[in-house]
Amino acid sequence: MAPESVHAACGRVQRNFDTIEQMPEPFDSTTDLPTRPRRLRLQPQLREMLQRVHVRKSDLVLPLFVREGAGVKIEVPSMPGVYQMSVDVAAGRLAELASMGLKAFIVFGVIDRAKKDDVGSAALDPDNVVCQLLRRVRDQKLPLAAVTDLCLCEYTSHGHCGALTADQSTVDNDPTLNLLAQQAIHHARAGADVIAPSGMMDGAVRAIRRALDHAQFTNTAILSYAVKYASGFYGPFRDAADSAPAFGDRHSYQMDPARGVEEAILETRLDIEQGADMVMVKPAMPYLDVLAAVRKSVDVPVAAYQVSGEYAMLEAAIGNGWLDRERVVMESLQAIKRAGADLILTYYADRFLKVI
Repeated sequence: MAPESVHAACGRVQRNFDTIEQMPEPFDSTTDLPTRPRRLRLQPQLREMLQRVHVRKSDLVLPLFVREGAGVKIEVPSMPGVYQMSVDVAAGRLAELASMGLKAFIVFGVIDRAKKDDVGSAALDPDNVVCQLLRRVRDQKLPLAAVTDLCLCEYTSHGHCGALTADQSTVDNDPTLNLLAQQAIHHARAGADVIAPSGMMDGAVRAIRRALDHAQFTNTAILSYAVKYASGFYGPFRDAADSAPAFGDRHSYQMDPARGVEEAILETRLDIEQGADMVMVKPAMPYLDVLAAVRKSVDVPVAAYQVSGEYAMLEAAIGNGWLDRERVVMESLQAIKRAGADLILTYYADRFLKVI
């Protein structure tokens, strides 16, 4: 049978209705659409009452970059609004932020290149800038949890995260553990509440836990960078910390972004078995699926790091007038929280204390 023409079909449909009264009844929402999600979106009061994801001041951890000198405050070119600060300036800033509700910070040391060597000896100096800041915060009795990044990349002349193998092809894992254990003890003695190893060395958590316990720092917690990817989103951080590798890359010890979540869960469980009290996923936004999977697989608190590249991208768009800062930053923090983060390390922590 030949297909019916459009003209014929329209005529046939029209002949089915002799009068307008025979047309179908108007849309009746009571019978045809009993569920309307928009009912709960119309009033701002209802929208606020029904929110399930709440970003609190106590969720945020502020990264700080401290360097030698006095009265120093240098803006990081690739991270507008983020500064390298001397200990006195950083301590003053932390006192101000503590009064506004900040609960925790994580500190990274920035040292002169002349003091760097192939094993990061300056990291083991009990009077380096990180230890100075920790003592200042402790002496001022600031109500802040002091977290220290435990890694050697800021202190090595080659910018890698530990002592290198004989052929200098990668970091020599086990000798680096001994260096990290010594660094952890110095941080704990200076006043660190939480040690956060970030170098992705196998067995680092066990070595640090044993060292801390042996030195009578059994109450010093460990926040492991358990899931840290070899990411392109770290570029601005390496400007801030002066920690870019002088050669090669970190793919032999940081995780491959193309691997599945199974590796992330393995790394997380290994660190918890070795004594990690909390674990971290880094970066945050590009790995929300990994963050959610880790959250479901463990019972300890989970942190996520909104890294420098995420911050720089947002600030570039904000600076060009393409995005509204308060709206998109809050949305990004809510996404990280919704995916399962208990704590969020973010360069926006200081500026968003007034917003939350």
